Amino acid sequence: MTDEILFEKRGHAGVVTLNRPRALNALNHPMVSALARQLDVWADDDSVRHVVLTGAGEKAFCAGGDIRKIYDMKQSGEPGLAEFFRDEYMLNAQIKSYPKPYISLIDGIVMGGGVGLSVHGSHRVGTEFVMFAMPETGIGFFPDVGGTYFLPRMPRFTGTYCAMSAGRLKQADLLATGVLTHAMDRENVGALLADLETATDVDAAIEAYAVDPGASDLMIHGDLIETAFSAGSVAGIMERLDASDEDFAVRTAEQIRAKSPTSVHLAFEQMRRGADLDFNGCMKLEYRIVSRVVEGHDFFEGVRAVLVDKDHAPKWTPDRLDQVDTADLQAYFERPVGGDLPLD
Repeated sequence: MTDEILFEKRGHAGVVTLNRPRALNALNHPMVSALARQLDVWADDDSVRHVVLTGAGEKAFCAGGDIRKIYDMKQSGEPGLAEFFRDEYMLNAQIKSYPKPYISLIDGIVMGGGVGLSVHGSHRVGTEFVMFAMPETGIGFFPDVGGTYFLPRMPRFTGTYCAMSAGRLKQADLLATGVLTHAMDRENVGALLADLETATDVDAAIEAYAVDPGASDLMIHGDLIETAFSAGSVAGIMERLDASDEDFAVRTAEQIRAKSPTSVHLAFEQMRRGADLDFNGCMKLEYRIVSRVVEGHDFFEGVRAVLVDKDHAPKWTPDRLDQVDTADLQAYFERPVGGDLPLD
């Protein structure tokens, strides 16, 4: 066990606390393993009617996976770089199919691995301080942890926009796109958690604290997003963004061009394929992609630039969107040597 993730039974609720506030509750391998084990225990415990997931501190619910550890393993020549991702993806599938209500109380930053811990559960409740992003294309990675499934199912191609640009969404945006099921005020998180200890009707308990966050800034640009990101290729998307004189389009095009070109193309193809796959099929696809990514260049160069040297000047290979050979990308979607993720 680890004190980086805490488990308590409080009345009817099994309460999970991500407990690395100084690391923005970033998810590491021991935390993944501990949560998977505990969810199995609570699934068979009739006294636990629902699970509630929270994050320690006010800055972050969970800012992602501990990718610096993967970088360090690569630098020291350690084997098994894909093992963390394998276990994380199995946990994502476990959450998606969990037999009891699974409630995430999301306050602060939620990115990458933190999204995977929350978005697949039955209830996602976010405060006015929530800030969501799938920032993986900025570090030479791809929007994993089930992004292949939930992002293509967001309305008006907003998920494809998030996947390629790493766009940041706030409370109203997340409610409008279905990432959140409910919005609430931070000041009431403790009261809701207390009510969930005795609640027999989870929906009623949450609804009592639900608020209207107002209009979504993102959806103001819904027409533009849908027009641009419904194009049939990365080049087509960029052409449509470049053809618009709206500030949002200009900023989005700039953001995409700053990302790893290979990752942007991977994310686009991932969204296209994920729209037609069931959840487990999406997770298998992600494991195929990650097995290839950890053998390549851009992911480790992105981590170096952002988290290690912090010069924020990655040298992508190739370094332009139009230099990516889309035929070469097919290798990322092939069955890995060690086999597919073991999901039915």
